[in-house]
Amino acid sequence: MTTTSLPRLRRTFTVALALLAMIAVGTVTVQSSAHAGTSEGLQCEYGTTSSQAVPTSRTFSLTATTGYISTPDGNTIFMWGYAGPSGTFQLPGPTLCANQGDTVTVSLKNLLGEPVSVVFPGQTGVTADGVPAQPVFDGTNTMTSMVQPAAKGTTVTYSFVASRPGTFLYESGTDVAKQVQMGLYGAMVVRPVNANHEVMADHAYASDDTRFSPGHEYIHLLSEVDPALHQAVERRRAYDPTKYRARYFLINGRSMPDTLAPNNAAWLPNQPYGATVHIQPKTAANPDPALIRYLSVGTDIYPFHPHGNDQLVVARDGFPLVDTGVGQANRSYDKYLIDIGPGQTVDTTLFWTDTEAWSPNNPIPVDLPPLQDQIVGPDTWFSESPYLGYQGDLPPNVTSSNQCGEYYHVAHSHALQQATNYGATFGGMMTLIRIDPPSPNTCPSAP
Repeated sequence: MTTTSLPRLRRTFTVALALLAMIAVGTVTVQSSAHAGTSEGLQCEYGTTSSQAVPTSRTFSLTATTGYISTPDGNTIFMWGYAGPSGTFQLPGPTLCANQGDTVTVSLKNLLGEPVSVVFPGQTGVTADGVPAQPVFDGTNTMTSMVQPAAKGTTVTYSFVASRPGTFLYESGTDVAKQVQMGLYGAMVVRPVNANHEVMADHAYASDDTRFSPGHEYIHLLSEVDPALHQAVERRRAYDPTKYRARYFLINGRSMPDTLAPNNAAWLPNQPYGATVHIQPKTAANPDPALIRYLSVGTDIYPFHPHGNDQLVVARDGFPLVDTGVGQANRSYDKYLIDIGPGQTVDTTLFWTDTEAWSPNNPIPVDLPPLQDQIVGPDTWFSESPYLGYQGDLPPNVTSSNQCGEYYHVAHSHALQQATNYGATFGGMMTLIRIDPPSPNTCPSAP
């Protein structure tokens, strides 16, 4: 992809100015290290396996429990959530990862005061405690759950074969409007295998068009919170659903600027997943794109808008849009705004190409204004140089968050009320795409 010189320069100044406004209400921290282990990007829970063979039997343990999340404006919100093997509350639930063909078993223990369950949209042949998963009805023939739930203090075990690769949700199938809003949801990733039963860890689907750089795989699980509902549940009071109004909008259980913090940030103990996308330009040494897996458990369409680049939409709801066999058409398409509807998943790949290759030896056709004509705050993500990998001089007492001349593009919901924290702008469903200069570079730790 490419941008022209003046728009790119304007965007750089826009990000710097917007971040200054954000810093006025809270401290911003960006993970500057590479994707090492689970510091950024997809963090998988692989469960326990019966063997190292492919496919295998893979078992996960979830616990429906209570806890709290924090928001950047200082609020604390009571939540429900699916805890992982440790039993500690987290939002969202752990990202369950399996391989195509694996037999997946999920054991759900319920510590809440009402029946809860798990449904797996996109999966077939699901069983609950060994019998087909099916709706449950009360004495008036009213459906009370989409699948057999676990009563308070009990456990139910769901099982299915992950027959196709893709990005999928898992969420409560009981009193859905309440329980999913309260936080009973998570993401599941199923990786493809080839004809020899070898895992294609660098492919989203069984197609070369979905190859990606394994160190640059990201989950953006989009959700929303109406704090009035959560307060009513915490205080065991009635809630009028006709007055529902979302006030917080989350990516991976966090609102901007917390979305920029690394995975497992100590100050967000119950919100383990960050959302910063961290890439380098496409080069001969770095030919593969990043993969971004979008999911939504919200009540509205989220028009997610990454600045500075199109993304290639390669799949929707776990169905690839690219060639996966002889004679199949390629229906992937470039999109500058990714619409993710309630309950949907969308897979995209992202390149960033330094088409103009600007540098001091190939200067942009405009001059930067002198420092006295720029707005430079106490903390800036603009290095005072428009060139990737270069840094200019900053005024005294200015802290630079731009460590190696990298670029930043905002990525956010384009329904602007969703880019707020209880109405305060430049928050909510928003994160950044960080573009480091090609390796070798002067970054503290390049991806």
